[in-house]
Formats: sequence, structure tokens, C-alpha cells
Amino acid sequence: MDSWGGAMCSDGRMTVDRGRYPDAVTPWERKAWREAVLDWAGQGLAAHGLRGAGPWQVRLRPWSVLVRIPVADGGTVWFKANPPASSFEAGLTDALSRWVPEHVLRPLAVDTDRGWALLPDGGTLFRDALDAARPAADPRAWEEPLRQYATMQRVLVPYAGEMERLGVPAAHTAALPGLFDRTVEENTALAPADRGKLRGLRPRFVEWCEELADAGIADTLDHCDLHDGQLFVAGTGRHTFFDWGDAAVGHPFCSFLVPAGAARERFGPDALPRLLDAYLEPWTGEGRTAAGLRRATGLAWRLGAIGRARSWGRLFPGAGAGLGTTGDTEGARWLMRLFTEPPL
Repeated sequence: MDSWGGAMCSDGRMTVDRGRYPDAVTPWERKAWREAVLDWAGQGLAAHGLRGAGPWQVRLRPWSVLVRIPVADGGTVWFKANPPASSFEAGLTDALSRWVPEHVLRPLAVDTDRGWALLPDGGTLFRDALDAARPAADPRAWEEPLRQYATMQRVLVPYAGEMERLGVPAAHTAALPGLFDRTVEENTALAPADRGKLRGLRPRFVEWCEELADAGIADTLDHCDLHDGQLFVAGTGRHTFFDWGDAAVGHPFCSFLVPAGAARERFGPDALPRLLDAYLEPWTGEGRTAAGLRRATGLAWRLGAIGRARSWGRLFPGAGAGLGTTGDTEGARWLMRLFTEPPL
């Protein structure tokens, strides 16, 4: 229990959750940084006629500082701070709220220089809705979120350049071989034998990239980590997507890797064909065949491992205790997933 307080914390208390990373170092350890957060969040709330009420619940992870702030009307507001390598999330969140407001949260305040955002509560997490439906949970519950997410990706195609100017990493399909080379060579956790295997895979990797590029699907926003805890049930038949710190501008179909994995783990492999059809529905037309779209998704399933491997490097400097100095241990695991046949 921390004892520092202020206007936001009416009783001066808070709880701090470090999860599986008790030794991770984040800016939260610095008193001046905490006080700056307190002032900034207080100003952001006041601008919307809100006032903090009760202790903060602080969640510290190597990749973010997340604070749950109860407010006087009984609601909740969330503060999020990203590391420098993913500080683009604040600006991206703000931009998405203008470009695709029906699909995302609208922030109460953002500080793009510091990578800070103040966000409203999004409602029920999709994961919690699935858990509450047990044992009657149905894999078809994923179908509509995937359709809506794919629809959002298509709308965002014209904004790809603007997203990159906001700092969102570029992972264009044509540039993936270069990203592959850098990721393999820079990863400090790869065993020598695994690094050799990956180097030997490069010619096939290049062929996959070329074939995927030939499918004619434009690069757009790839969430890169769209599991069932990264979207809300925002109303009947409506979902909102959040947590863009792992995002990249790249082939949209790479996004299917993570939600399909989450659905497969919960419901089994038989769930995947229907979910793939739901995700691909907004991409049909313009001369594309169902077989061609499915083939492209299988290629993107493999190539999506690069985005996951690179996102593990976006930690607070010095935060990687137990993860390798830059998350390389997790990154190495994702790189080796390139050898796994897509279950599609």
C-alpha cells in the first residue's frame, strides 16, 4: 500500500498490482512522475466535470502503467502510460476516435509527447462476457467482433500514412524480409541452432511475403494482439476495440493470428472455419475468391509472428526482468512459431 495522495485519492490510498513481474522497473517508481500523473489526470477529469473518488488501483507491467480511477458519479476512468517505443498509442487512440468513432473508445485526454491517455470505461470485456456464458458459450460469439474489426481495418486503409506519421511502426508486407532479418539478428535470446534454422527459412519467408503482397490487399492497421481481453461489448451486437500499444501498419490479415488462437484455445480447432469466414466477409468482392482470401490468411498467420516478436521489444527501458533485457525471450518464442503450419 502506497501512502502518497492528493485530490484524486480522497483517502490517500492505492493498491499496486505487479502481476508476474515484481522486479520490473517502470516510471511509477519515481515520485515526481507519479505526482505529474496525479496533476495531469486531475486536470483531465475536471475538464469533463468529473472528480476522483477513492483509491487508485495501479497495474504495473513492463509494457504499460495502467491506473483505474473511481470517479464521484460511481463510474470509472482509466489512465494509461506507454513506454517510449509504444508512446504512439495515445495519439493513435485519439486519431481513431475521429476516423472510426463507432469502433473505439474516445479518450478524455491525451498527451502525445509523454504517451499518456485518460480513457472512459468501455463496459464489459468480451472475455468476461464469454466467461459469464459458460458452459453455454458459443464460438459464434467471435463472429460479429471479427466482422466489425475487419470492417474497421478496411475503412482505415486511406489513413495508413497518417498512422505512420503518428509513430505507428511500419511493417509493410513488402518490407517484412528486412524486419525478419533485423529481428532474428537482434534477438539475444535465440539459441545458436534456432538462429541458424531461421536464417535457413529466409528464402521461404521471402516467398510467403511475395505471395501475400500479390493477393492485392492493402496494408492498414494491424492490432497485433487482438485477444478476448482487448475488446468490449459496447451494446447489442456492437463491440469496441482498444489497447493499441502493439499495433503496426501492415497486412491486415496478420491480425487474425491472435483472436483465432484465443478462440481455438477456448473452443477447440473446429471453431476456426466459421470465424475465418466471418473475418473475411468484409474483404470479399473486387474479384477476390474465397480460396484466395483463405490462402492469404494462412500466409499472414505465419508472418504475423514477426509483429508479435517485435512488439515484445517495446518495454520500459530496464523493465525486462525475467523477460530478457528487451523481451527477447518472448520474442524468440514467436520467431520459432514461423515453423508452425497454420491450422486453417
